[in-house]
Amino acid sequence: MLDRGLQRQILEFLRARYPRGAIVVRDLDVCEERAAANLRYLEELGLCESGLTIGIDGHFSFGVSTITAAGLDFLEDDGGLSAIRGVVTVRLHADTIRTLIDAKIEASSLPAEEKSRLRTALASISETSLKAATTYLVKSGLDHLPDAVQWFRSLAGV
Repeated sequence: MLDRGLQRQILEFLRARYPRGAIVVRDLDVCEERAAANLRYLEELGLCESGLTIGIDGHFSFGVSTITAAGLDFLEDDGGLSAIRGVVTVRLHADTIRTLIDAKIEASSLPAEEKSRLRTALASISETSLKAATTYLVKSGLDHLPDAVQWFRSLAGV
């Protein structure tokens, strides 16, 4: 029922009508059930005000939907003002972490059989354990802050 393409279409449609709004189900020619589910989802994320009410009999009533500031910022390539004002979240997928650790194992001077054993263990480690390991690695990296500062100086040319 949730449809990323439809969600983007709804947000772009509402952006084009900002600051006014529109009745999405009428103007986008989408079935009520799909429109309701996706509008409610976007509203729960704070990206729009759906204008949707659901009667006790389950009947949908569509009012005017409007995009929020968060919805406008979401559509911007740069994240809009929310990106300037907000916290930066960095997401690393488990496969990325595994790849980084695997590269360190491969580059190490360990014997081949030890590397093989470590790589096998790395491939089978649970995501929970990998998360704990990542937290430990970040903390260990911060312990070497003078090295990080020196690296940043050379990167920034300062």
